[in-house]
Amino acid sequence: MELKNKPHTKGTKALFNNRFMERLTRTHIAMPLILFTAISTGLMIFGFNRTYLTALSAPLLFFAGFLAFTLVEYVMHRFLFHLHPKTEKQEKFAYTVHGIHHDYPKDRDRLAMPIPLSLLLSTGFFFFFKLIMGIYVFAFLPGFLIGYASYLWVHYMVHAFQPPKNFWKVLWVHHGIHHYKDPGNAFGVSSPFWDMIFGTMPKK
Repeated sequence: MELKNKPHTKGTKALFNNRFMERLTRTHIAMPLILFTAISTGLMIFGFNRTYLTALSAPLLFFAGFLAFTLVEYVMHRFLFHLHPKTEKQEKFAYTVHGIHHDYPKDRDRLAMPIPLSLLLSTGFFFFFKLIMGIYVFAFLPGFLIGYASYLWVHYMVHAFQPPKNFWKVLWVHHGIHHYKDPGNAFGVSSPFWDMIFGTMPKK
């Protein structure tokens, strides 16, 4: 993927003429952060109350879920959000789910997935992981969801604030390169780990 147009430094763009549909595409960043932190906490409490989890298994499963999310984030960003459309429908899909973000990277209302869609996906992940690992889902999924919340916060921080003068600047620069210099690399947002593993680190 190459930069076709210079990204807008401010403003937004409507995706739908229908006001209800358009409103669904906009999400205040606080909503998913609060929602998925609450869901993760509830799942962990339920798991401990039912003795599904122990003081040893819970943190290990939580970390595994967190790490799994960073891989899912990378794969989706690289292969779904940056797919090379071959038809008009694919081009419209690509622009709707991610292209508009590259056009208007400072649009704060489109830095998180719409709540109904994210709830639907998280429910699907719950049943998928439960099928695979049974009761351990009550620690694995919370790690996965907190991974998503961490990704949202880093993503919001990068696009909404000036570059910090601390270790967060590494992530700010990494994602900034993806948007403004090299959209074919630097797919990791919450971490450059998988970019290093799969060889998509941007050239210095």
